[in-house]
Amino acid sequence: MLKVLVIGSNSFSASNFINYLLSNDYMVFGISRSFEINDVFLPYKFNTKANNFKFLKYDINENLTEIIELIKKEKISHIVNFAAQSMVGESWENPEHWYMTNTLSTIKLHQRLKDLDCLEKYLHISTPEVYGSCNGLVKENTIYNPSTPYATSRAAADMSLKNFFDTYDFPVVFTRAANVYGEHQQLYRIIPKTILSVLSNKKLPLHGGGHSVRSFIHMDDVSDATEKILISGTLGDIYHISTTRMISIRDLVKMIIEQLGKNFVDCVENSEDRKGKDNAYLLDSSKLRNELNWYDKISLEIGIERTIKWVVDNYDILQKQPLNYIHKP
Repeated sequence: MLKVLVIGSNSFSASNFINYLLSNDYMVFGISRSFEINDVFLPYKFNTKANNFKFLKYDINENLTEIIELIKKEKISHIVNFAAQSMVGESWENPEHWYMTNTLSTIKLHQRLKDLDCLEKYLHISTPEVYGSCNGLVKENTIYNPSTPYATSRAAADMSLKNFFDTYDFPVVFTRAANVYGEHQQLYRIIPKTILSVLSNKKLPLHGGGHSVRSFIHMDDVSDATEKILISGTLGDIYHISTTRMISIRDLVKMIIEQLGKNFVDCVENSEDRKGKDNAYLLDSSKLRNELNWYDKISLEIGIERTIKWVVDNYDILQKQPLNYIHKP
């Protein structure tokens, strides 16, 4: 079995990717700075091959030595790093926390990894936020123009990794995905938040009226793309993962509310937009499609239908979980 280390394993994207890897006969190690969260958010807990997964509570800010020793001991050849302080709006409140994790500690990790003989591929999960607000489809060679502390902290680590690739032949590949969604997502994200708000008869605040345009892609399609890039992606390259369908947040919310059989006007209220919010970043994913023969399979309507079913089936558990983001330095 190929051994893969997934850093930031408690996150939505990482836990789904772990589930995907287990289903495809990988041996997976997951590390996160917090203990494993409620099983309802961890799909790999229900995987029939869950015995091929091992979790360790390690923090890249504090446990670099332990992480490196794990990699050496297990001779792990492939690493996928999802770890990041990821909330955009909240990064204005304590920007130093975002720079510590997303930039300084991440670069310290790379400095230690570059000397490991066993490392064959390091997949760095980046973000389209590094491009800032853009017009038209964004290609992988677009110049960075970050507009928030979160985006700047991620761009700095990406640029450092490019230096490592150029100077040390560090075996890095980058991915940037459109807005991910699906079953098991944290409840403060727009799709599960909308579903829960409607089911709980609460008004959903639409930041800036919901006119920002995004592309939403189901996490299963992203996991499929991520595995292809991990195995076959060209070292030093960036790959965009996205659907070709664009939708405003307002129309997305309207679609969810209609699937739930409710009236849009009764379920939402406009609120102030967040600072530095990008109006649009729409990713061109043709490189991934052409080079690695990937395509997205799950339509937005079907994906939302599946997510609604997950919320409804787990409503008693979910309504007891925190509905808002809780920051951890």
